[in-house]
Amino acid sequence: MNYQEINRKTWNDKTDVHIDSAFYDMAAFRAGKNTLNSIELPLMGNVSGKKILHLQCHFGQDSLSLVRMGAQVTGIDLSDKSIQRAKELSEELHLPATFIRSDVYKTREHVSEKFDIVFASYGTIMWLPDVDQWAAVIADSLKPGGRFVFAEFHPVIWMFDERFKEIVYSYFNEKPIIENVSGTYADRKAEIVERSVTWNHSLHEVIGALLKNGLQLKQLQEYDYSPYPIFGDVQEGSSGKYRISGYGNRLPLVYALEAVKI
Repeated sequence: MNYQEINRKTWNDKTDVHIDSAFYDMAAFRAGKNTLNSIELPLMGNVSGKKILHLQCHFGQDSLSLVRMGAQVTGIDLSDKSIQRAKELSEELHLPATFIRSDVYKTREHVSEKFDIVFASYGTIMWLPDVDQWAAVIADSLKPGGRFVFAEFHPVIWMFDERFKEIVYSYFNEKPIIENVSGTYADRKAEIVERSVTWNHSLHEVIGALLKNGLQLKQLQEYDYSPYPIFGDVQEGSSGKYRISGYGNRLPLVYALEAVKI
């Protein structure tokens, strides 16, 4: 099974649907909206003049938001269509950035420089089978003292079925999860059928991989809300904080961390 080709096709199919969706609100982005959230922004800090490597950047909204904040950004993504659209947006909005189509694991074959910050966020590592290899790429991409900033959906939520009625998957990385799902989180009525191959990665697995590869954990936070309404049945609490209906604040939905290359 070539999971990369399966997932690359899925994300190619998703990209134009996402760009046209209310979820990504391209009108607001074009008008100057910063798409980064209050979870990751404090961890990023002042990025003016910093060189940032953005892994799994999709079609570049967050990457270009960082450019607006004064950073020099290189974005990596598996999807040909996403990278094409990111380049088009960079040119259209006069926000210079470098975008490269690559499997995350092959990043260093395309990018030799070292970065002040490596960044990844929301729905990224589930597409990767091996977080040790992922962490090695991060470590090799950072300057000494450079920082990895990461915000991700909590592995607990991927244990549930789509309607959050029962636990059907392991918290631990036991085997690939292969699914066929109609629509996409940005437009559930979109006429596409996603075939995906994903993996669940526990906090122990993720943090252990970073430590093993020479990064020192500085901050770890867990959140009882998601900044995105990507799940099937959510309720919005205070503005922009979404929780699973019926669970209140009892489930961890997101975690975020900062780690420094020793």
